[in-house]
Amino acid sequence: MAASVAPQKSLSVFQRRWRKFKTLKRGWYSLILLIVFYLLSLVAPLWINNRALVVKYNGDYYFPVIGQHNEAADLGQKGIGEAKYRALKEQYKKEDAGNWVLMPLIPYSPTENLLKDPSVTGRPPHPPSQQHWLGTDNRGRSVLARLVYGFRISITFALGVVLISYTIGMAIGAVLGYFGGTTDILGQRVVEIWSGLPFLYTVIIISSLIIPSMWTLILILAVFRWMSITMYMRGEFYREKSKDYVAAAIAQGDSNRSIMFGHILPNALTPLISFAPFATVAAISSLVSLDFLGFGLRPPTPSWGEMVNQGLQNIQKWHLVFFPLAALFLTLIKVVFIGEAIREAFDPKVFSRLR
Repeated sequence: MAASVAPQKSLSVFQRRWRKFKTLKRGWYSLILLIVFYLLSLVAPLWINNRALVVKYNGDYYFPVIGQHNEAADLGQKGIGEAKYRALKEQYKKEDAGNWVLMPLIPYSPTENLLKDPSVTGRPPHPPSQQHWLGTDNRGRSVLARLVYGFRISITFALGVVLISYTIGMAIGAVLGYFGGTTDILGQRVVEIWSGLPFLYTVIIISSLIIPSMWTLILILAVFRWMSITMYMRGEFYREKSKDYVAAAIAQGDSNRSIMFGHILPNALTPLISFAPFATVAAISSLVSLDFLGFGLRPPTPSWGEMVNQGLQNIQKWHLVFFPLAALFLTLIKVVFIGEAIREAFDPKVFSRLR
């Protein structure tokens, strides 16, 4: 008697789409690289910083990178005030008394002016060297340190804008599409009026009144970016609410909130997932543009837009032009590759709920 074959577990539509996405190598590898680079940027203070990781002094261990013992007098360094750990490392080496300093891989801060540092000579900007792999900018700051911290700010900013704007757009689109009628008509008029507000003028006015932080800019962009996804979600809810499973949920007495977000929403996420990478590209570009124009993050915050502006002002310094633009290009092209792969994997013609 032939051995019975165990039935294979059926895969959901999302699982099949995820498998399809992983076969699209360009998008899959771009996602992995972007996640790895972002995680590295989140722990950047551990490998790009002018504060020591560990200091051994007179048998005791200190950890300045987490804010422990930052005073020079506490560590035997001449002078009063903040300890200079690169100089302290050389001091301990000359004294040869068993004390030592462990510095990060790149011992420079993104906001640190290096004009008085012995590793640089002459007026900035300085070209790439053994100490400064990507050179320094026109204020003597490490280009590599500013690029890495700028990458963290750009990705965090874009994710915050997309998360908040898509949450607002999803909720409003769900209400318009599910209830329809007068709610839909009045809601569309509100969306049209709001989309007509001048975004750039609003940012200029706010920047003249307050010093915008990253989270302030995130909120400003989010309230101007929710309209487009609202229309997609409205259409998805209009389509899904006519399905039999919605009628069954209504018949068994489920609440409107349960039907909208428990039954319809999981089947209406395709626009959210498909357009999120491209919205991320737009958010990064918006931050770079605002910083370039001087209406974004205030100096000395490491910003790609400010670095691109420096490259424009110092066009003869190739490293100030090439490295920021290369970092911006590679980041955006990776996100675009992810978006193209998601769009292909979530194509309803390939994996449909009706198949």
